[in-house]
Amino acid sequence: MSIKLIAVDIDGTLLNSQRQVTPEVFQAIQDAKAAGVKVVIATGRPIPGVLPLLEELNLNQDGDYVITFNGGLVQETSTGNELIRETLSYEDYLDIERFAFDIEVLANKLGVHSHAITKDGIYTSNRNIGRYTVHESTLVHMPIYYRTPEEVADKEFVKAMYIDEPEILDAAIAKLPQEFYDRFTIVKSTPFYLEILKKTANKGIAVTHLAEKLSLTKEETMAIGDEENDRAMLEVVGSPVVMENGNPEIKKIAKYITKSNDESGVAYAIRKWVLD
Repeated sequence: MSIKLIAVDIDGTLLNSQRQVTPEVFQAIQDAKAAGVKVVIATGRPIPGVLPLLEELNLNQDGDYVITFNGGLVQETSTGNELIRETLSYEDYLDIERFAFDIEVLANKLGVHSHAITKDGIYTSNRNIGRYTVHESTLVHMPIYYRTPEEVADKEFVKAMYIDEPEILDAAIAKLPQEFYDRFTIVKSTPFYLEILKKTANKGIAVTHLAEKLSLTKEETMAIGDEENDRAMLEVVGSPVVMENGNPEIKKIAKYITKSNDESGVAYAIRKWVLD
């Protein structure tokens, strides 16, 4: 098989349950790079939450790329040069905030916490900052800023998020109007995260753009993921691979099912379907 580009999700895919890269995964990625294969991290995380991994995996060198914010930002890792930057308008941000917190929508408030993220920080208008905003801050190594909507008019948000306990978030998702789905890219990346991006931003568009830049065909591309926010990139590559621990609905679109993230499934996929 002549795979030349592998897009790899992070959480639940690249990392095991302890949020570590196993020695097997590390070595498989190094072997793929040595064979001339582009290994590209494709994640919902912002860039500060990816930099330590890029360094650990030697994916911060000339010719390396990274996809962050679920496709909202694509850049060269060594220079920071941006290939894609899709941001929400201030009006988009206000509408997302209003739907969560203003007067009744569909006779009920959503009642969920929310925040929005720039390249440099996490901004929330929740006076009582949600626990999952704190979790996100810790996970991606970014500061939290409490600001009213009026105070962030000059910010360039790459994505907004509704974040809360799964049962609260699911109830909120059920109330989202069709207009939001028509207007934004909306993906659920974990049971407690719903991510909202510009309509033209997703991992699939980002992977396609990179493949075209590198003059690669669909058949020369692979993506490895586990969750709903990986669907777009899995649908556009020639070899979609889903983790054994992946979402059952996402497994339906897989060409291959690899081992779980705790069994170094990324390494298994690379060795069996790329290097073998």
